[in-house]
Amino acid sequence: MIAVVDYATGNLRSVADALRRAGAEFTLTADPALLRGADKVILPGVGEASSAMSQLRERGLDTVIPSLTQPVLGICIGMQLMCLDSEEGDTRCLGIFPAHVVRLRGGENPLKIPHVGWDTVGRLRSPLFDGLGEDTYLYYVHSFAAQACDATIAQTDYGGIFSAALGRGNFFGTQFHPEKSGAAGSRILRNFLTLK
Repeated sequence: MIAVVDYATGNLRSVADALRRAGAEFTLTADPALLRGADKVILPGVGEASSAMSQLRERGLDTVIPSLTQPVLGICIGMQLMCLDSEEGDTRCLGIFPAHVVRLRGGENPLKIPHVGWDTVGRLRSPLFDGLGEDTYLYYVHSFAAQACDATIAQTDYGGIFSAALGRGNFFGTQFHPEKSGAAGSRILRNFLTLK
């Protein structure tokens, strides 16, 4: 069973639809026992970092999530919350990934922020990306991103390099939205669902 963390923020419907398309059985829950007993856990998210962390703390999930031993996938703000901290709301996060989340700067020639739409990911180095080539296009909607670090398993350049995906042990995260990224995103979700 896949557990999708329901903490009153995020893109639950689109993640649920993507899991249905993949033929996965799942439940939406904030119950620590169900999360610990799940085969896989997905931490989705859309919103603002400090309020999202507050929602996790209110449910006691700020201590549960880092203690999980099965594969865990954070999506968008779900991945950002798994980092050390975020400039958004000056937020202390879960500390799973050794990355700081910063506001996108836009580079020398100012780029539109938020970064919305399809962009390429490269330097892929994880089973999450099995079957995908360099410069695969995936879908983004964000104004903040994790800086590159030793846990970076894919990167994108948008006014500067940032972590498109992170991985450490049983924890994974994507800044892009695999559930909104067509066939490539579906492949990433299926790869996650087959991780041991």
